[in-house]
Amino acid sequence: MGNIILTGDRPTGKLHLGHYIGSLQRRVQLQNEGNYDKMFVFMADVQALTDNADNPEKIRQNIIEVALDYLAAGLDPEKCTIFIQSQIPELSELTTYLMNLVTVSRIQRNPTVKTEIKMRNFEANIPLGFFCYPISQAADIALFKSTTVPVGEDQEPMIEVTREVVRRFNQTYGEVLVEPQILLPENTVCRRLPGTDGKEKMSKSLGNCIYLSDSADEVWQKVRSMFTDPDHLRVDDPGKVEGNAVFTYLDAFSTDNDFANYWPDYKNLDELKDHYRRGGLGDMKCKKFLNTIINNMLEPMRQRRKEFEQDIPEIYNILKKGTDKARETAAQTMDEVRKAMRIDYFNDTELIKQQSERFKNQK
Repeated sequence: MGNIILTGDRPTGKLHLGHYIGSLQRRVQLQNEGNYDKMFVFMADVQALTDNADNPEKIRQNIIEVALDYLAAGLDPEKCTIFIQSQIPELSELTTYLMNLVTVSRIQRNPTVKTEIKMRNFEANIPLGFFCYPISQAADIALFKSTTVPVGEDQEPMIEVTREVVRRFNQTYGEVLVEPQILLPENTVCRRLPGTDGKEKMSKSLGNCIYLSDSADEVWQKVRSMFTDPDHLRVDDPGKVEGNAVFTYLDAFSTDNDFANYWPDYKNLDELKDHYRRGGLGDMKCKKFLNTIINNMLEPMRQRRKEFEQDIPEIYNILKKGTDKARETAAQTMDEVRKAMRIDYFNDTELIKQQSERFKNQK
């Protein structure tokens, strides 16, 4: 079977720095290292519809945006399979079967689900599809027999649900599915990048994102207004780096080479933090440095995105080919699932033979 990676994103908007540092950057690295036998990257449009059912056009328009971000970031359709979730009907079928193996109370205890419900104001009226999306996610992973799922820290409870459901399936029906392992970002800061407003999570719905496709001017506008230390009112005041979004982003993105190239007054980030804590260092200097780092990182992506934008039909062709390839794998797994669950009626020649003999003997 080998090592198989599966990961994806909800196509509710363009991808942002949180997506990039949380998993997309790692996907590109893993793809290029070539230590995995297969790699699947998908757009979770079915899951996106669980809280956008009244606005399918939003999902429809953002499929191409996410595809462009994938390709601009360096995902190579020759090295990984990029597909659209809704175009794999086997995923819906497996989701239905897996729902029978988990309880409502188990999903209610999931901290990620609790957070998402609160963030979307679903406390009083939770759409059933949204409530069940952890099982849909488990089906995504299980259908492709993924051994490794590179995600951010906020998705860890979801992977644990998947492991439990897969374990239950195998205990009930036989060893068919694979329990996945989570692969978190190596830099712990990158596991949950805050928004530019300092809030816990960068989110499209909160409007606190820096997008991978933002122009240099747009990036600067967002960095300039970033949350810092509210008590750092004057340059001479001592400042706090903990909870300071600028320094969190510097933790995530800056390197010693950046200091050597753009701010040689400091050897590394530790020296910069020490100065800020002592006082005598203004927020704007730190923001200008961060802006340089982010824009230098994003500029090659912007250029690649512009190139891909010139041939949109080819992007859809890439998605079609990837989806067809993914469905071949999905169909193979579902054949095994149906056989294990004893619902492969038309292919079970032994069943047909036995029942034929039984009814003949009733004469």
